[in-house]
Amino acid sequence: MKTTTQNIAIDPVTRQETVKEQKRKLMIEAFSILGVALIFGLLLPLILPAFRLRLLGRFLSLAIVALGIDLIWGYTGLLSLGHGIFFALGGYGLAMYLNLQLPQGQLPEFFSLYGVNELPLLWKPFYSLPVTILAIIIVPAIVAALLGYLIFRNRIRGVYFSILTQAALLVFFNFFNGQQKLINGTNGLKTDTQPIFGVLASSPSAQRGFYITTVILLVLVYLLCRWLTSGRLGRLLVAIRDDEVRVRFTGYNPTWFKVLVFAISGAIAGIAGALYTVQTGIITPNAMDVAFSIEMVIWVAVGGRATLVGAILGTLLVRLAQTTLSEQFPEIWLFFQGALFLSVVTILPNGILGGIRDLRSYLGRRKLVTYPSLEEDPDVQKERELET
Repeated sequence: MKTTTQNIAIDPVTRQETVKEQKRKLMIEAFSILGVALIFGLLLPLILPAFRLRLLGRFLSLAIVALGIDLIWGYTGLLSLGHGIFFALGGYGLAMYLNLQLPQGQLPEFFSLYGVNELPLLWKPFYSLPVTILAIIIVPAIVAALLGYLIFRNRIRGVYFSILTQAALLVFFNFFNGQQKLINGTNGLKTDTQPIFGVLASSPSAQRGFYITTVILLVLVYLLCRWLTSGRLGRLLVAIRDDEVRVRFTGYNPTWFKVLVFAISGAIAGIAGALYTVQTGIITPNAMDVAFSIEMVIWVAVGGRATLVGAILGTLLVRLAQTTLSEQFPEIWLFFQGALFLSVVTILPNGILGGIRDLRSYLGRRKLVTYPSLEEDPDVQKERELET
């Protein structure tokens, strides 16, 4: 009883110190985000040539989808191999809007190749930009929620969940490939020759605008993921990842939380797909290629799971290495890429940030948490101390 009283008396002081430490960390993180955003948003556009800036914009848009994968895989333990579905849905949504920027009465050119004389009903909502923006976010989220509910309600998880998401990816890939009269099938939809706000989407001014929009949305998505994983919901997601059965025994239903996170991750992928499409100039069913969805997971693995920052870092490093090696060694760059991935998996199984954590732990310094666990959560430890 005496020990409990002492713990309760000391707890307010300890809590104040914890709050101060958290505020200090948040201030450091906020200034770091602001500094990096200013460098990418203001400085690099003045330094990089148009081609390199457009390339960097693609990398940053892919970093957005990596954040969504880190949210469901790193924090919730759901390894999705089918995020190309949601990525492609967002890309097709914006491409449909751009292809409709024609004089009244005209149809996109590819319709005439298949004898289509009237605009399909599916296309008509995409005349409106606000509706298109909503569709880019909502449609992938709904598809992800429906797919997730069908899987999670049957308590399917682990490798079986991964297999089912990849199977769904193959279904969507084959379906989109066969829709020549609706979305031009395997040829896809071009965006670089379409106008937007009075200028061509491929013009330097438009591409600069897309790049700055990508930087802004990357910051916003990072903040959203940071908010989702920092509070009670974040601790619950980690608990589901670490021991879902125990979470059920405590009175929570993990199904709806997993559906929610999967839907949010799908919406994030849709945003990334739209941004990537306008900076690439085309969207095809190849966006739902199995290898591409697996590569998304590799970006997160390279940077470090459950770090958010690692997802961005891993994407930029892998894509930069891929581009550099393909330019310098066009015939053997795939071997270099394979060696890079194997090295990360064998030498740094927890990713780059996980390697930094392990190194600091080995050197006896303060541990850098990159893969949070309930056992390491300071709030959980304090609650246990109070119970004793």
